[in-house]
Amino acid sequence: AIFFCAGANLPAADFKVIANNSVKTSDISSDELKGVFLATKNSLSDGSHVEPVLQKSGAAHEAFLKEYVGKTDAALGTYLRSLVFTGKASMPKTLASDAEVGDYVAKTKGAIGYVSAGATVAGVKTLEVK
Repeated sequence: AIFFCAGANLPAADFKVIANNSVKTSDISSDELKGVFLATKNSLSDGSHVEPVLQKSGAAHEAFLKEYVGKTDAALGTYLRSLVFTGKASMPKTLASDAEVGDYVAKTKGAIGYVSAGATVAGVKTLEVK
C-alpha cells in the first residue's frame, strides 16, 4: 500500500508560528506574516493587533527568515534599523530562546513569534501558515 502524506510536497518546517491567545485567527497567510515581521503591518485581516517577536539566532530563526521573510538575519537587522531611524517602526523584541519567546508571547497581547517545531510552549496558540 502507498501512504500519501498531505504535507509531503511542502518543505519540512523547523519551526512553528505561535501567537498570543488574544489573536483571533488560527491561520495567517505567508504574505501577512512577512508584513508583520517586516513592520509593514501591525494588524491582521481579522483586525487583531499584532507585535512580532524575533529570536536572536538558531535553526528556527534562520529557517523562519528564509521561508517567510526572505532576508538573512543581517539584512533584516539593517532593514529594521533603517525603519527605526526614519521613525516608521520600533525594533521588534528579540529574545534568546524558544522558552523566552513562548513566555513573552503567552503574556503579551497580540504577540506573534516562532519557536522550534519540537518546542513545548504553554498558553499560546499555533498559527497555521497558508
